Amino acid sequence: MTVPADIKIVLAEDAVTMRKIEVKTLKKLGFENVLQANNGKEAVAVIEENNGVDLIISDWNMPEMGGDELAIWLRGQEKFKDIPFLMATGQSDRGQAEKALSHGANALIAKPFTPDELRDKINEVMGEGGKEDEIAAGPQMGASGKVKLRVAHIQITDHLVLGVLKHWIDKGQVTPEHFELETHCLAGWNPVQSGLEKGTVDAACILAPIAMDLYNYGVPVKLVLFAHRSGSIFVRSTQGNYQPPYPDFFKQRTVLIPHKMSIHHMLVHMFFEGIGLKASLHKGDDVDVNLEIVAPINMPPFLKDNANAAGFMVAEPIGTKSIAAGIAEQQFLSNQLWQNHPCCVVTVRDDFSAAHKEAVYEFTALLVKAGKYIAERPEAAAEIAVNFLDPDGKLGLKVPVLKNVLTDPQGIKTSDLYPSKEDLNKMQHYMHDSMEVGGLVDLDKFIDPQYADAACAGMPRTSSVLDLTPEVLEGILRPLAEQHDAGAKAMLEQEGRYLTFMLNKQEFGINIFKIREIIKMMEFVQVHQAPPYAKGVINLRDKVIPVIDMRAKLGMPEADYTDRSCIIIVETTAFGGDTKQVGLAVDAVSEVISFKSADIDDPPRLGAAIDTNYILGMAKTDDSVKILLDIDRAINY
Repeated sequence: MTVPADIKIVLAEDAVTMRKIEVKTLKKLGFENVLQANNGKEAVAVIEENNGVDLIISDWNMPEMGGDELAIWLRGQEKFKDIPFLMATGQSDRGQAEKALSHGANALIAKPFTPDELRDKINEVMGEGGKEDEIAAGPQMGASGKVKLRVAHIQITDHLVLGVLKHWIDKGQVTPEHFELETHCLAGWNPVQSGLEKGTVDAACILAPIAMDLYNYGVPVKLVLFAHRSGSIFVRSTQGNYQPPYPDFFKQRTVLIPHKMSIHHMLVHMFFEGIGLKASLHKGDDVDVNLEIVAPINMPPFLKDNANAAGFMVAEPIGTKSIAAGIAEQQFLSNQLWQNHPCCVVTVRDDFSAAHKEAVYEFTALLVKAGKYIAERPEAAAEIAVNFLDPDGKLGLKVPVLKNVLTDPQGIKTSDLYPSKEDLNKMQHYMHDSMEVGGLVDLDKFIDPQYADAACAGMPRTSSVLDLTPEVLEGILRPLAEQHDAGAKAMLEQEGRYLTFMLNKQEFGINIFKIREIIKMMEFVQVHQAPPYAKGVINLRDKVIPVIDMRAKLGMPEADYTDRSCIIIVETTAFGGDTKQVGLAVDAVSEVISFKSADIDDPPRLGAAIDTNYILGMAKTDDSVKILLDIDRAINY
């Protein structure tokens, strides 16, 4: 059985954008009858005013009354004490989960969660039972007779060593002797964590604090290797006036992190404490910056749509892509605060390593080899990364973005994956002692170094340096425009191949992906009362295509067409969002040129009265400047 779609749900969540996301998720699951509350106090009023509430979903940390207080109140009311209560919270470590259950919650779902996770939890608290695992638990044998090594990961460059290894195997460049590799790209950290707990995956690339928390609560896993070092970024929203005193920009605003048990949480805490602000997942009058847990892939739209969101810290390439899209600016790279820090680690379940030790030795050795490959051949690795991290094209990743991430001197490091006990100890003590997050584990028992000892034999070790000096903090507070690499990431979306053409002795460019074909000038069928720039329509292989004179469209003087004049057929979404073909009449077509981001400058600022929004950038060559057009905007100009 499944839960009826018409049940009455009370949703208590103080973050407006987060509440909208959760309502949308519930409606996607078929639940339309959702009553919203901004905090526990409002939820109490909603529950008392509405008969027949069937389910309560509540955030933990809210002003006036939090989710734990709401649960305690609910269980103390004879009339409401049996209403199922689901705590949806960023307080995702095991200790907090146990506390939520002791206060009266029927179950806890950790943010960020997927629709499938929410559906299963609703089924669970409503007494319908959770979804049965479709993947068998425990080590499984493959068709080749070798054991399957099922490895979980998410869509971040932190896990690219796994992607490179998968690419080698798929291309036949490597054939493991002891295992078949089966990668599982999951929607977030919760499914990765769940897979390790239940044994539906044998290994995972996972955040180090999550791995330590699992081990601390008895999940049979061991750390065998680092997945990378460094590689995360803090970006600041372009909404708001960033000016001295810079810390004021963040006050009473929200900053997003991917998980409570993460290096991102730790570094955000360090950064804000260093500039005199208190940042916390706990809401309260003494908190200057509210932290929210959001899935990495949801961070850019959250930042774009929520004016109160000041920024986010996340593993790449999410941050750099947001900069390239113009919705964020770089605040700092994680390596600037803690040079060569650990982040994601490779963990393997004990039942797998005990039965298939040779497979684990081979697996770690191949990952170390993949790490060296990424460090030595970042451009080739970037091409692999696009297919591995974005196989369906949903993230819109591009090779230039990934290449920038992999070549940044302060970015991700994969040349030394040996697990440093000293660095992990530094991480867990700061989180436990200074942030009161998680517990302390015996690293001598948690780390199984035998595999890394063999895979990394003879390789130099990397030292890490935690640097929170006033000079460093002052430097990363300054706008990037004052630093030497200003604008480099912002032009990454424009990098690529462009068809250049002439208009009134000036060269323009359109991204080659927008162009379908180029044809000679032909006669138009004029359309009555069309604007002056609309020359008419043409019949191209039985397809009617409108033609726009680009001289007239951009306000240039008229000129007769010549034997060099031609029509560029482009695909555009300028007309109501649907993709259509349009012809652009131009003076002449020049050539196809590849432009790097370093060759492209921002459009000129010519005053508020002149609209240059249709210009992507100004591309510099040895002897000229070419204007790169956003053709969708140019058509609507």
